[in-house]
Amino acid sequence: MRERLTELVRFGFVGGLAFVVDAGLFNLLRFGPGEVLGHKPLTAKVLSVAVATVVAWLGNRYWTFAARRTGNRRREFVAFAVANVVGMAIAVGCLAFSHYVLDLTSPLADNVAANVVGLALGTTFRYLAYRSFVFTGADRAVPAADGADGLAVSAPGAPTPAPRLG
Repeated sequence: MRERLTELVRFGFVGGLAFVVDAGLFNLLRFGPGEVLGHKPLTAKVLSVAVATVVAWLGNRYWTFAARRTGNRRREFVAFAVANVVGMAIAVGCLAFSHYVLDLTSPLADNVAANVVGLALGTTFRYLAYRSFVFTGADRAVPAADGADGLAVSAPGAPTPAPRLG
């Protein structure tokens, strides 16, 4: 339980840093000097998420989930990228719905849709995906089947647990 809490705190810290990069770059592109992508909120969001993803990859791979890394960096990166594309699609979908369907086009509305609602939903998805599909290198115990001989079954390569008494 303590390890999971530490992992969540680290994930939150890395996510917070990635959020600052994402929201800052999104607003700079949309509303900053020259309004480079002032009339293209979806393009601005895709670019800001792409840069924030690099920050998140480094933080999560080398700090948050360092003990769960696999030896196959390419597979991890592809799975990480897929998880982030889905997470980005969630945020962009929220922004698109708010901006184009509800016609809420103010800077505040765009930020609430993309960086509050979209971020919350996308972050929940990402954490679950990272633990389940991306950083899977640690041996994890498999629960014993009911009615078994009282021994817990472990993942291949994991130490064999002691028998349960009673």
